[in-house]
Amino acid sequence: MLGLIEKRVRCPYCGESIAVLLDSSVPFQTYVEDCQVCCRPISFSVGVGEGGEIDLRVSQENE
Repeated sequence: MLGLIEKRVRCPYCGESIAVLLDSSVPFQTYVEDCQVCCRPISFSVGVGEGGEIDLRVSQENE
């Protein structure tokens, strides 16, 4: 199913679990979004496979 999907991830800085919305209609994307708890920048790398499976990786901005 294509569209917005909510996933939970752990902030690589503060370790808190946060909810993020991912756009599964884009096959591959990278972007930076601030943590909702500690406000530090998280780098997101999102890939969507042919079957719709999501490969999500988060890291500190400068890693």
